[in-house]
Amino acid sequence: MSSLDQIWAPQLRGAQILFTTRHGGVSIGEKTSLNLARHVDDDPKLVERNRAIVAERIGAPLVFVDQVHSADVHVLPQTGPIPLVTADAMVTDRDDVALAIMVADCLPVLLADADAGVIAAAHAGRRGLLDGVLRATIEAMRSLGARTDRMGAVIGPSICEACYEVPAAMREESALILPMVRAETRWGSPSLDLRAGALEDLVRAGMDPERIEAAPPCTLEDPAYFSHRRSHAAGRFAGVIRRADTRPTRR
Repeated sequence: MSSLDQIWAPQLRGAQILFTTRHGGVSIGEKTSLNLARHVDDDPKLVERNRAIVAERIGAPLVFVDQVHSADVHVLPQTGPIPLVTADAMVTDRDDVALAIMVADCLPVLLADADAGVIAAAHAGRRGLLDGVLRATIEAMRSLGARTDRMGAVIGPSICEACYEVPAAMREESALILPMVRAETRWGSPSLDLRAGALEDLVRAGMDPERIEAAPPCTLEDPAYFSHRRSHAAGRFAGVIRRADTRPTRR
């Protein structure tokens, strides 16, 4: 079995989390080697093997959603099989599965309330972030008993403001919704700081900024990660979260 090397696994109270890299899988070519996406013209058998490698590492089956840059959140059924649905975030209090959000420059955001035993994973690209996917995720967590004053979050590897160049009009339109996203690249052109925007949105929702880790590697700068800006043929890595405690799930 291939090993998962160079993996980034910061601490998040109440959860076991990790962010995969390009390394440790079986895909070849532009998808070398741990591509987890089925929609990027990779061999389906290799993708399934890669997913199995990550599932073994975290110790539970992986749950994915069909991501479409929306603000839709899927609350997993309390028991039984979990269907594939179209959404950009997942919430659960189950401890028998792990939530996996795929990215290749967008923000993978993992959240947990250890006391409530509730976890979440969100895909926050520009459109989803501006449309409120993180706020919707927090509301779904609250529906299972979580509280924002107890939540922690980790913003995973994603493109940084120094690299995320956008048209000036897009920057200004985005900043009208989340002012903190307004930024410049290192060469002085308009850019978006999605990490700052996500932090702003989480704090607006009631989270303590001291409980939010928001200084991940940049996917465009670090070749250990897939980056759509670097190559449109790139694969996808994932932020993965599993509930860490052993209390029984609600029935």
